[in-house]
Amino acid sequence: MHYLGGLRGAGVVACGEETLARADYEFDGFLMKPGQVMCSGELRMPWEALKDLFGRRDLKLVTDDGRHLSLQFSEKTLRAESDAAHVNVGGDLPLASEWRH
Repeated sequence: MHYLGGLRGAGVVACGEETLARADYEFDGFLMKPGQVMCSGELRMPWEALKDLFGRRDLKLVTDDGRHLSLQFSEKTLRAESDAAHVNVGGDLPLASEWRH
């Protein structure tokens, strides 16, 4: 496993065509095998919005720079009153050569 760098920014969490909430994100990318990028990190939004979305499997993050990323919560429970959750990320990730350390 090789660390590629981080993705940070903001966007909207959506389900299908429905926009659900704005969020900030900080994700880290890793090269697992040649050409296989894995990404995970922290998704931040107000507690009430996060609580309503927690555990859903059909979520995507549309970043302000136009990426469409799939989200899957990696924790089994959400910390009370927390505005952050850890997620595994897939979808339109940068190629290994496009990451910046």
